[in-house]
Amino acid sequence: MDTSGIDELPLDQRQLVHSVTGRLQGEFTGTFGPETIERFVVDSLAQLLPTARITTYLPVLAERFARDRLRALGKVDGSLPSDIPGVLFMCVHNAGRSQMAAGWMRHLGGDRVAVYSGGSEPISEVNPAAIEAMAEVGVDITAEFPKPWTEEVVRAADVVVTMGCGDACPLYPGKRYEDWELEDPDGLDLEAVRAIRDEIRRRVEELLASLEIGVQA
Repeated sequence: MDTSGIDELPLDQRQLVHSVTGRLQGEFTGTFGPETIERFVVDSLAQLLPTARITTYLPVLAERFARDRLRALGKVDGSLPSDIPGVLFMCVHNAGRSQMAAGWMRHLGGDRVAVYSGGSEPISEVNPAAIEAMAEVGVDITAEFPKPWTEEVVRAADVVVTMGCGDACPLYPGKRYEDWELEDPDGLDLEAVRAIRDEIRRRVEELLASLEIGVQA
């Protein structure tokens, strides 16, 4: 994790970090100190900035990214214990397959599973064809954004599903891994993406069944 001080950031980014950190402090009071929260916000911002085309939404995205990472850290270190299984979906760009899989898992598993996604080389936005294909079946992933995988999220996941990231995907001993061979939807037309979407749903349903989590209507 990037541990460089906040004073090294430009003024607008320092203001962003202060505002996001302040909001998260209220949520994680008694669990993490302000220094830890600020460190995660700074690092989350640093990891999102390189691929950000429009910085208007960076405060929201950095806050969401940092929140997910802090919750994962809390599960790992025991400060936020949880019996809910965690599933991490990983592909190269975190823009197509992994986002559709995460969308299906949230839609079908609800709050009975913690869902994460990440990429080894995240890009700037989710594939529009993936968004459209998921919208056709009532799953909204418009608010999702590509992001890298992080160590605490991998450690918090009980199941890691990889999709084409090969050796770039992290391997941790004792963790359950599945590799789903699925065509990358990048550059494909909507009809082809629909087929990938439907296959991902089938696999997500099988994964939920293996976790003894019934598919919600």
